[in-house]
Amino acid sequence: MNDRIIIHVDMDAFFAAVEVRDNPDLAGRPLIIGALPGERGVVSTCSYEARKFGVRSAMSITEAYRRCPQGIYMHPDILKYKEASGKIHEIWNRYTNIVEYISLDEGYLDVTGSHKLFGGAGAIAREIKERTKQETGLTCSVGIGYNMTSAKIASEEKKPDGLFEIPGPEAFVDLVIDRNVRVLYGVGAKTAEKLMRAGIRTVRDIRSNERMVLSILGKHGGDIVALANGEDNRAVTPYYEEEAKSIGREHTFQKDITDFGHLKDALRLIARDLSNKIRFAGLFARTVTLKITYYDMKQITRSKSGEATNRANDIFYTAAALLDGINKNPVRLIGISLSSLADTHSGTRQLTVEDIGREQSDQKTEALNGKILALQRQYGKDIIKTGSEMDAEKRFKKAEADRKGNGEK
Repeated sequence: MNDRIIIHVDMDAFFAAVEVRDNPDLAGRPLIIGALPGERGVVSTCSYEARKFGVRSAMSITEAYRRCPQGIYMHPDILKYKEASGKIHEIWNRYTNIVEYISLDEGYLDVTGSHKLFGGAGAIAREIKERTKQETGLTCSVGIGYNMTSAKIASEEKKPDGLFEIPGPEAFVDLVIDRNVRVLYGVGAKTAEKLMRAGIRTVRDIRSNERMVLSILGKHGGDIVALANGEDNRAVTPYYEEEAKSIGREHTFQKDITDFGHLKDALRLIARDLSNKIRFAGLFARTVTLKITYYDMKQITRSKSGEATNRANDIFYTAAALLDGINKNPVRLIGISLSSLADTHSGTRQLTVEDIGREQSDQKTEALNGKILALQRQYGKDIIKTGSEMDAEKRFKKAEADRKGNGEK
């Protein structure tokens, strides 16, 4: 497997970089994207200026503010980041159809079969960086490796706006041998703690104590030993949304919610988002699942299966009915997931007697839906909204703003 050529692309402080691009006055300042001070939540990402104060992703916003009270704190604008991500992914897809998206701003490209068409992996990496800058106004760090682990570590080597290559196992081992065991894929905090209790702190220690690693970690230890020797046989696996077993969306409230009308407005907006998502993928869902996290972190799910649908109203009314049947305790998080997905041509969608009677009406509806979908593909998913969706959106935003305002007084 060592004849593979893998590229790893990682955008530099992605959310923060998008905000700086759109507002140059933020450049050079410690920018923290996530929750605001006084809210519960974590840091999604932060600028490199904020990192100098010890702020990092996944840190509680309380700790981030303690370390950097002079920082600029902003809520994430996910729709804007998704738009930028789409343009970035389009750039990657020009060079290979074997792309694994890890997140909005990170992914692996297997260019083993296509690199010669573009003048080699180095040429592809440079073009990705140049096109990303020209077409999005953002920078990225790119790593070239012979497997996924080496490509990932290579992309981190010259951040930000870097380019680095690890051509083979020998070069990989030379680079990481004296680094902490956490440098290796699959070595998390708990695994590292187990190894460190046995005096194994670096990659060199793993290579020198392979039997001990195996005895401590078992089968997982074998994977860690292989990685310490530069071996990683994982394949870059493209993700095709139409093959997903389920798809979901959820919303966490900054303050616990007791108003179930507000919760239903949230459900309507989530249902619209999910409907757009599966319609664009040409899918229908037979099962709707409501997810609730209460104020005390207790989680429940309620599901209902029925006729396959991709309509926002159907998804909303099913989820709302499930909501009506749960205990009316304060709610911290609400979400919907869709499962039992099937494509429009699978033949799994069964007609009822009522369907046959309104076949002509349905044909007109489908024709209209087709025109709406075409408009959304051209101008964006939010170009068309129903009156109920617009009303729910207004109420939801106003209620959230009111709660935030009351909390600040």
